[in-house]
Amino acid sequence: MQDALLALTRYWTERGCVVVQPYNTEVGAGTLNPATVLRVLGPEPWRVSYVEPSVRPDDARYGENPNRLQTHTQFQVILKPDPGNPQELYLGSLEALGIDVRAHDVRFVEDNWASPALGAWGLGWEVWLDGLEITQFTYFQQAGGMSLDPVSVEITYGIERIMMALQGVDHFKDISYAPGISYGEAFGQAEYEMSRYYLDDADVEANKRLFEEYAAEARRMLDARLPVPAHNYVLKCSHAFNVLDARGAISTTERARAFGRMRGLAREVAGLWAARREELGHPLGLAEAPAAATVPDTFAEVTAPSTLLFEIGAEELPPAEVTRTVEAVGKAVADKLGATRLAHGAVEVHGTPRRIVVLVPDVAPREPDAEKTVRGPRVSAAFDADGNPTKAVQGFARGQGVDVDALGRVTENGVEHVALVRTDPGRGAVEVLSGLLGEVVSELRAEKNMKWNDPKLSFTRPIRWLLALLGTTPVPVAVSSLAAEPKTRVHRTAATPVVDVPAADGYLEFLAGHGIDASARRRRDAIVARAEELAASVGGVVDFEGVLDEVTNLVERPTPILGSFEERYLELPAQILTTVMRKHQRYLPVRAQDGSLLPHFVAVANGEVDVDIVRAGNEAVLRARYEDAAFFWRADLRTPLEDMKAGLEKLTFADKLGSMADRAGRIAALARRFAEEVGAADETLARAGELAKFDLGSQMVIELSSLAGVMAREYAERAGETPEVARALWEMELPRSAGDAVPSSTPGALLSLADRFDLLAGLFGIGANPTGSSDPFGLRRAALGAVSVLRAFPDLKDLTLTKALALAAQELEVSAEALDTAREFAVRRYEQQLLDAGHDHRFVNAVLPLADAPAVADATLAELTGLAGDPDFAALVAALQRVRRIVPADTVGEYDPEALVEPAEVALHKALADVPAGVTGPAAFVAAANGLTGPVNTFFDEVLVMAEDADVRRARLGLLAAIRDLAAPVLDWQALGTALG
Repeated sequence: MQDALLALTRYWTERGCVVVQPYNTEVGAGTLNPATVLRVLGPEPWRVSYVEPSVRPDDARYGENPNRLQTHTQFQVILKPDPGNPQELYLGSLEALGIDVRAHDVRFVEDNWASPALGAWGLGWEVWLDGLEITQFTYFQQAGGMSLDPVSVEITYGIERIMMALQGVDHFKDISYAPGISYGEAFGQAEYEMSRYYLDDADVEANKRLFEEYAAEARRMLDARLPVPAHNYVLKCSHAFNVLDARGAISTTERARAFGRMRGLAREVAGLWAARREELGHPLGLAEAPAAATVPDTFAEVTAPSTLLFEIGAEELPPAEVTRTVEAVGKAVADKLGATRLAHGAVEVHGTPRRIVVLVPDVAPREPDAEKTVRGPRVSAAFDADGNPTKAVQGFARGQGVDVDALGRVTENGVEHVALVRTDPGRGAVEVLSGLLGEVVSELRAEKNMKWNDPKLSFTRPIRWLLALLGTTPVPVAVSSLAAEPKTRVHRTAATPVVDVPAADGYLEFLAGHGIDASARRRRDAIVARAEELAASVGGVVDFEGVLDEVTNLVERPTPILGSFEERYLELPAQILTTVMRKHQRYLPVRAQDGSLLPHFVAVANGEVDVDIVRAGNEAVLRARYEDAAFFWRADLRTPLEDMKAGLEKLTFADKLGSMADRAGRIAALARRFAEEVGAADETLARAGELAKFDLGSQMVIELSSLAGVMAREYAERAGETPEVARALWEMELPRSAGDAVPSSTPGALLSLADRFDLLAGLFGIGANPTGSSDPFGLRRAALGAVSVLRAFPDLKDLTLTKALALAAQELEVSAEALDTAREFAVRRYEQQLLDAGHDHRFVNAVLPLADAPAVADATLAELTGLAGDPDFAALVAALQRVRRIVPADTVGEYDPEALVEPAEVALHKALADVPAGVTGPAAFVAAANGLTGPVNTFFDEVLVMAEDADVRRARLGLLAAIRDLAAPVLDWQALGTALG
């Protein structure tokens, strides 16, 4: 291992990095060393590399867990500014470690980093070596609450993980640290003793005093304008807090207060450091931005229709952004081409993690000329009585650069004007495309955007190259510092990673020849076909659920590989195994024909690799993951459910809403209130409420949060709880996403509703409403879930959205306005559900007034859909529309029958009296009110509603208002329109 550290130090030193030493106080990561967190601030260039022992008390495991240590070794690299090729430099460092990057599967997998305590965040990747995360690779965007310019690249190697993979050992203790000395021999004692200290023996009161003293000293150093010692004491504060956290001595309130205090100090340190460097005149100088690219003054001409090829080359895009960017670029190119006069064929777009490829056939060589008429003043104002030009027409001609004699005349709307007909010459295709394609790139945006070394571009990951060809003619595209070339980049491990592209035609085949499938459909089909073949070889079938789309967009050419694991792990609950495979590793599970798991999986590597090496690596990674899971499983089974529940006191839910224990208590109380409303209280609900959310305190769910509910069921069953209680605890988490299963039991449904309505009332109450695409607490998912459960349980229809939110607010401080907003938010989710299901938008709008009880609205919608072709229904709707249109909204539905004397109005009064009150549902209402249609139409044909006599007018309007009010509770008739026949 020491040779690896020396090799990395040598490699990065040769590439201009300063070598500094580990920091002389505990840090949780190499990022916190001032050589990173302070040096990334400001405009000075900085390249550094160093080893950093990173101390994380909460990861202490007494040296027993093969992959968890309280002190692990990081190797940290900062490149400021971004050099433009940091990934290639990184791959070179792996080769310096002796890793054959052509044989192994090395991939950059989306992983965004944030540290609220530092006011820092960045976008980047985990780097995987045969499925093992070995490095964190981040483009720093902000630190200390300050936006960074220039942006720094942070590369953080996990040395123990790398060495375990290279040396083929399963436990960190077995790493060969130096000749004849293992890691365990060198550091095992310290690992055990420090674990004992952090988990068992650290003096809580002493560490609380230390926290206060360190914070006070940091404050004093800031006041003295000394940012380096101030930072030192902020780090000491952080470590004291981490020790207390590992000891379980931090309450929710204390956590929020401590985080706020450390965050404030860290931001002040950052601001003071930047100010001090400026005062010192930035001793390291100023980083230079890349020069701007330019386009030529003249453009090449083509003589025949040709294919346009445009490629945007990037560092690995997040899988979801591949799909989104393909759609966005396709629309942008089509719209912008449509705004020109350039004839062209259909726009075709493909995407991989590293490229977006646009192909447009039959692009015309140039735009046709166009005539443009510029209208001037009226002829009557352009010439005087003697026919001489006036100043008005002279000014117009001068503005157009012609003599008055060159002007013609046009007539518009019967008025004759002077005018100039100009010919707007068409531009050549290369010129048109040059600007158009540049706009496409400069306007690219994603859900999360970042900066890199380019001063003007912003996108989800750095854009590194552009390729633009019209047939065989290069199209000059310049965007900020990027200039298009007739070249593309293929696999980084290829013998020639940058290749010339001779022509646009046949480009997809050209890429395929270099081991790249640009078509997502082809990649997906290849994964499915080969994975099924591999699974069949062991008598199984592939479970593609959940990760196929993601895996498709993680590779440029898929290489499915069959792997195996020891059958003893099948003793763990299957959902633990599949969650680890999918969530952590993006593997495809293999099942037997009966659906049970087999001890096999399919990993999808990128491109040509040594299959045996990659298989072995992925198997080792999964084995380590399963060892972790087995460790957590065994530890949790030894822990009483009540002890896990007690652990919720340490978990913060949200500012102003207390801990997870507080939230669990509210959920239990709310579920009881719901049960009282609908008469569904029972022992199962009471016991499940007592245990609500207990599994969030389990080691398994802390590690794998998506298993919440699953582990509640598993642990409850094994602790002797009834099957009904275990099921209710599981169903409380349902549905987890759109389209997911809903609870099947009433206790499960009531707990699920209590969970979601507590979330909605609480978070809307503190103003944490979703904004745009930002929904950190999953309130859209919560509202959809609540609506879905209410729709699935018609027996709970008395539990309306309004009532449920009001009951949820009883233990919270929530304004009436916030509750109204939350209710409307849920109604909008219900509306979207109906529209997504393909229901007629008129019918959806008609039942929305009933959406407070979604099951009632559903039943009404079903009846309404069944009546859509009924002529009697259409006639009744039309009659009711006539009533609604003429009656003012504030008219009261009351009248004096004695004031009605015309036969038609008397007949309508009698028809109204024959309709029974309180009829619900469109079908029943139509059957009951069908007799109104004829009298209503006759009334309007024969009676003047707005009679001169005030009493008569009032009676007639009151009669119509009574009909309106009779129909109003059924649905929104106005939303139906009049065309239902």
